[in-house]
Parts: sequence; structure tokens; C-alpha cells
Amino acid sequence: MIEGSVSANGVPPSSYPFGAASVGEAPERNDALVRAVSRAVEVSGAHAGSVFLVSDDGRSLVLTAACGTPPSLLGDWRRIPVNSHLPVAEAYRFGHMVHLADVKETMRRYPQLAVAMPYAFGSASVPVRAGEQTFGAMAVLWTSKPEGMGLSRAQRRQLRSTADRLGTALAGLSARRALGECDERTAPVVVPMPYAPVIRVGLFDWNLDTGALIADDELCAIFGIPPCEFDGRAATLAARVEPADLPGFRSAALAAVEEGHVLAHCLRTRDGGGGQRMVELWGRVPDSPDDPGASSHLVGAVLDSGSGMAAVAAIERLADGFFALSPDGRVTYANHSLEDLLHISHEELLGRCLWDVLPWLGDPVYEDRYRAATISQQPVSFLVRRPPDEWLVFSLHPGEQGMTGWAAPVRQPLPAGAGPGTSVAEDCPPVSLSPPPAAPRLGSLYRVLQLGSALTQAVTAHEVCDVVAEQLLPAFGGQRLAVAVVDEQRLHLLAQRGWPEDVLARYEGTLLHARLPVTDALTSGAPLFVESRQELLEAYPGIPAADSDSWAFLPLIASGHPVGACVIGFDGVRLFPEEERGLLTALGGLIAQALERARLYDAEYALARGLQNALLPHRLPRLPGLRVAGRYLPGTRGMDIGGDWYDVIPSGQEVVLIVGDVEGHNVAAAATMGQLRSAVRAFVTAGHDPSHVVASTNRLLLDLDPAPLASCCYVRFHPGSGVVRMVRAGHCPPLLRLPDGHAEILDLPGGPLLGVAGTADYPEAELRLVPGAVLAMYTDGLVERRGSDIGSGIDRLRSSLARREEDRLEDLADALLRDARQSRDRADDIALLLTQYAPSPSPRTAAKPPSAR
Repeated sequence: MIEGSVSANGVPPSSYPFGAASVGEAPERNDALVRAVSRAVEVSGAHAGSVFLVSDDGRSLVLTAACGTPPSLLGDWRRIPVNSHLPVAEAYRFGHMVHLADVKETMRRYPQLAVAMPYAFGSASVPVRAGEQTFGAMAVLWTSKPEGMGLSRAQRRQLRSTADRLGTALAGLSARRALGECDERTAPVVVPMPYAPVIRVGLFDWNLDTGALIADDELCAIFGIPPCEFDGRAATLAARVEPADLPGFRSAALAAVEEGHVLAHCLRTRDGGGGQRMVELWGRVPDSPDDPGASSHLVGAVLDSGSGMAAVAAIERLADGFFALSPDGRVTYANHSLEDLLHISHEELLGRCLWDVLPWLGDPVYEDRYRAATISQQPVSFLVRRPPDEWLVFSLHPGEQGMTGWAAPVRQPLPAGAGPGTSVAEDCPPVSLSPPPAAPRLGSLYRVLQLGSALTQAVTAHEVCDVVAEQLLPAFGGQRLAVAVVDEQRLHLLAQRGWPEDVLARYEGTLLHARLPVTDALTSGAPLFVESRQELLEAYPGIPAADSDSWAFLPLIASGHPVGACVIGFDGVRLFPEEERGLLTALGGLIAQALERARLYDAEYALARGLQNALLPHRLPRLPGLRVAGRYLPGTRGMDIGGDWYDVIPSGQEVVLIVGDVEGHNVAAAATMGQLRSAVRAFVTAGHDPSHVVASTNRLLLDLDPAPLASCCYVRFHPGSGVVRMVRAGHCPPLLRLPDGHAEILDLPGGPLLGVAGTADYPEAELRLVPGAVLAMYTDGLVERRGSDIGSGIDRLRSSLARREEDRLEDLADALLRDARQSRDRADDIALLLTQYAPSPSPRTAAKPPSAR
């Protein structure tokens, strides 16, 4: 904390009543979080709110404040990967609100989340940001309404405003270096829901000698007297007490004063309508050696619990068990019938969670029912099996301040097929039971779904490693990750995050029989979890252990054979509970399958690309009067290889330029492209005119079985005169840039696609280039974009060609492909051929171009 700084509410940090340590290392940040999350719940009418801030390493969103939902209930959801498909993460990444009115909309837009949390709730997630900086996201939950209505427009506006104010406060703290750290060890701030007190407490100071009584406003209100009308006399309050209770009270009060003990007494007070209510009066004689008259005083409080005392007494008389739970699930009240029903004492229950003190309530299926009530804020009733074969019905009724529940024996046969956790109504028809297996924890289920979904989209081995790092590290709080693959009985590093290069370099090429944790885990097929450096050194003496404090070594086994290993490193001693060990083991199986598939793809991809590249020209010819530059860019997704190609063919005093595209993305398309390229070269060598070359190629394509479609742009250029003759067959129009920078689309007439009709006509068009002009020929992969028409793409390329100022043609080609190279999901290949007319400055007689026929 910066010395002399003040908090957001103007209070110096040193003046915090419990010190900075009691509220974490960033008290000012926590103050801002408390105000923001409370305000978010208030303006949205939600029953729960939370704030997630981005971790210091930028990979996770960490729960830092929660209101209405205890952090313990969130479990694995307290850390959310930034790149996950969750509303909170997408609000953070994309900078806009994600509003899900009800469970139906959640299922439609986020099916994995709906599967993992199948509860009736609506939600809104909004980014927390200031200017260009985004600190995290804020989320609120509300009970899903039958009509499917979410937040109103005004509520959404107020929620965004609340998040923006929090962002501004965090930006100010960040500028003063008072924001504090945020990582997996950050303890979330728990904010209680605002509520009206059920119990009223009034304070008094009563002089028994004089009858004078000093009372605060709350005590006057308890006795039904306006504070401004109270005359300071005990008799005035006594007039509001049931007359039959006064003698006993006076006697108890005098005895308390004389004997010096605490007064505890119940009184019935009367209201103006003739009704009564019970209050408790507690008092004592103050200790004041300097004031001898203090011994005649009685100071204390009057407690008005409303109907609470009567309610408790009534509940105690019932045969069924009743209990109350705090927001984090701890028992705050249990009647005696519950003790008898559960066979446990009152002292063992209070302050504990039911599933902690009763092992048979620790089944995850029951936790799911509790979670459903908490998140949806709707009552749930379900069956519970108490060993060996006794059945109870539990009912939970949630509220903002916790939960009320009751439990009773099942007094009639149960519905057929019912089992632990089964939802029930009041009436249960006959049944025979077959308990279902316990449900997994929902956070764990989501982790499996999320990683499985992300891995299905990863194609290459390196993409698999990226997904694993993005999902596992933030989900489990790790700082380092390495993935190694097995090749010829040796381990080879494939990818790593967080480790210095020299740490892992010493293990490159390690034999599988080496005595190391990672090889032991891989050869045994069982994961190895090391919770401390001491444990590592005891098992593997002499091994370097300066990089992490705890480790998880996961063998990657697919189809019964080792594929590789995944190592996760943690800062600080890390305990791995059984559930987490089981989850990491299951995720290791998913990773292994994805990695095996990706490595197979990489091998086939390399083979296919090698075939395609062999069919493209490796070096373009040097030609007098011309500069040419060609580029081929494969698609980035899938195993697809395409039929895009370009070629430059000298022909006497002229040169032929061609760009083509065979339909399809497979080896057959590449093979057809190779046949067409060879055919064009043969027709050019035979001296055919441009229209005849294209027509002959069309007939050749029709003779293939099956006959695919193809497009091409064919140009015959005479460098001596600058005359070009051009033919288009269903292809994108070429572009022409003049020396002054003006660029235009050469929308010249053309014929149909190749392979459509054997009698198709392909007209020629002729134009003359000026020195310095650049002709651009390309395939549609360069100009097609999802969500826009190809005409707009061609015009964008024309604009880009016009504004580029690169002197070298090679640099211009690279510049035109720059955006395409950066795209990660481009499916189509790209071929680009640039030709610049650059005649020699020395005067010479240009050869006469052949006449157009």
C-alpha cells in the first residue's frame, strides 16, 4: 500500500478498524468491490452477484467478490479460463453484456453451461472496464420467470453503469499501484445480502431510586411510544406492560440490583389495539467505583424478536425436523425433532454443514439439490437414503439470507424408480428402489465438457497444446505446463508454458526407462501427484526442483500405448484431493486422444502439402521487361488441400501467366490441378491462342471422371509492346494498378467455369500496359470473407493495391497477403501472381506483337 493514500471512501488505510490484513492485501479494492456487487444486486433485482477480476498472468478470471452465493458453493467455478465459452469470460473478452433471460436461452446459446448447471435461473454478465482497459467482469443471477423475461432495459443500463463505476475505481487504484494482486490464492470478499433486521434492540439506563429512565428511540418504538413524547419515566413504559407481569418483573429487578446478578426476564407488552407481544429484558448493575450511585442503576436492553420466540416454540413442538442454514450451508438452527430424526446432537449440528457431520448426506447428488435451490432460489424436495435402508424426505426453501428446511420420515411407499436425490411431491405412490449412481460435481463436469469441446476444434498438435494450456492452467491454478511426446522410446518436448527454456532442455530426448517422475508416470500408466519439494526429493534424490513447489505428472495414453506426458507445475505447496486427482486423470485421457489424432493429422498434412507443393513452380523464370512475384498460401483449418495454382510459361517473345482454382479441398483436387497445369503447358508449347488454350483445357477437364469444375484467368503478355491478351473462365477479374497509384478492376468479358459445357466459348480481351503498371491475378480465397459478398472483397483488395507503396514486387505480394496470414480460421487456399511491366530504359525496337485472331 502506498503510504499516505486514502481509500475510495476517503478513509486512510491505517484507520481500518480491523487492519488491512483482515480484508486482504487490497482493502481499497475490496471496498470498491463490496459497494459494486451490492449495488449490482440491488439495481437488477437479482438474488446473487459476483465480480471476477483478471489474474496477474492474464489467463484466468478469478472470483474476487460474491453476494448472495457463498464462494464455497462455486467450487471449481472460482477460476474461469479467459478463453472459455462462458458468459463471464465472453463479456470480458468481447466487451459487451451477455444477457440470458432464462434457462431456455442459456441452453440455446451456452449448451455446455446448461448441461453443467441445469437450474432455472437467468443471468447477465457485463465487463468491468475503464477506457481501453478491462479489469474483469460482473455477473448477476435471478430466478427464471415462466414468461422468460430477463432484465429490463433500465436495469441493464444501471448494471452497466455500476460495472463502469467499478472499472473507474479500479483504474484509479491501478494508477496509484494500490490495486493489489489477483491470482488463484486471492480470497473472495463475501458480501451479505441487505435485509431488514428481524430483532429490534432498545437500550436503557434505569434509576431505580428515582424512577427516571433514559431510553433510546428503538426502545420507545418497541413500547409503542413516539420518542418525542417519552417523558423519561419508567412508569410511562410500565403502563404498556401487561399488569399481571409487573409484580414479578419488579421483584426480579430489585433482586438483580441487590445481589448484583444479571437480570433476564420476559414481559408481555400491549399495543393500542389490545394485542400482546413478548419481549425479553436483559440488564445489570454497572461497575463504577467512582460513582456510588451507580449501584441503584440498571442498564441493559429490551429485545423484541417479533413473532420469532413464538415461532421457535411452535417449531419445537412439531414432530418433523426443522432447520435453518446460513448462505454458506451451515446449520444456524435445528429443532429437537431433527436431532432425533438424524441421530445427532444439537451441539454437533450448529455451525456445521449437514453433509460434513453426516457422511451419508455427502453424496454429490444431494449437493446438487442444494445447489439447485441456492442458484434458482426455488424450493426443492428430494429423497434421502439413510443407511442401511431408511428413507427421508428433505425440503429446502431458499431465501436471501439463507435457507429453511424440514425433514421427515417417508411414511408411505415411494414412486417406482425413485432413488437418492429424486425430486418428490407430497404424495408418493408405491415403489421399489434402485438407487442411481452418485452425480459428479458440476464444476468437474463442466471442466470435462469445456476441455473436450475445445479439443475437438484443435487440429494440429500445437493447437492441442495451446488448448490444454489455456484450459488446465487457469482451471487448476497452475503456473507452468509442458507437453512432451514419445518418439522412438524417447520423450521430446512439444510445447511448454511458464518454464525457462534451460530447465526443460536437459530432459530433451530422455529415454522412457530413465528414473524420473514423468517417465515413471508414463511407463506405469498412472498419474503421479507430488505435493511438495520434500516429497519429490525423497522419491527422486538429486533431481533439480527449483522451478515449482508441487507437480502433477499425467501420462497420455491412447489406444493402450503411450503418446506422451503432460506436466503441470504449481507455485506453493499444493494438495490434490481425490476428486481433483480423478478429474485430472480423466482429462489426461481426453488430451491423449486429441494429441494422437493431431499427430496423425500433422503427418498426413505434411504428406499432402508436400504433394501439392511439388505441383507448384519452385522458381519463376527471369524475363526481360517483366517482374513477376507469385505466392501460395494454404488454408489454416482442417486437412483440406486445395487446387489453387499459378504458373509463368515463356513462349518465344511472349510469356503466359495463369492463375487457376480447381473445386474441392482434397488430394483429388490437387491431382486435377497438376493435370490441368501440365495440359496448359502443352497447349502453350503447341502455339495455341489464349482462347483455344482455355477451350482445349475445358474439353480435357470434361474427359476426366468424375469431372470437377475449375476456374482460371489466362494472360498472354508481349513485353516488347506491353500488349496483353486475356481470357477468363469463371474466375475473379484481375486488377490493374497504374504508375500513379490508381487501381481498377478489369471486369472484362469471360466464359463459364471449366468443366461445365464442351462447346463453351471463351472470348479474348486485349489491352496495352504502360511501363510501371502492375497486373494482379488471384484466387477467391484472398477476397472471400464470412458475412460479406465477394464483390466487396475484390474492392477491398483493389483499395489495398492502390495504397501500397512498396518498391519491390516481392514486398507488395507479402503486403497483400498480410491480413490473410494472420487469420486463424481461413478455410480456403490462396494463389496470387503479380506482374509488373518494366521495359528496359535503353532504346530498342520492340518486336511486333502477334495479331489477335
